[in-house]
Amino acid sequence: MDCFFHIFKEMKDEFKNILLVKNEAKKRFEIEIDHHFAFIDYNEFGSQIALVHTEVPEVLGGRGVASALVEKTLNYLDEQDKSLLPFCPYVFAYIKKHPEWKRLVSPKFKGYDKL
Repeated sequence: MDCFFHIFKEMKDEFKNILLVKNEAKKRFEIEIDHHFAFIDYNEFGSQIALVHTEVPEVLGGRGVASALVEKTLNYLDEQDKSLLPFCPYVFAYIKKHPEWKRLVSPKFKGYDKL
């Protein structure tokens, strides 16, 4: 049973080597899969980053792309020692489902106590 849970908790192998790009010109974190871009729009305020909208092209839907994108973005924020404001409902739900990431969320975030 533990093994089954572990398999589904981790990012799918097909996404592990895909590069996350912080596209500062478009203010989004993005990954490219099969010539399509999935992205999270962001705003940056010093040491805080607000994630505001996640978008995955329909052609990539149902494959776990959004989860991989969020996980890669959270890993980046963690490495950069950034504080998170998860305004995007998908990111908020992801953190709620994976509470180990709550440590990145700013305690001043209005929905902090709901995570």
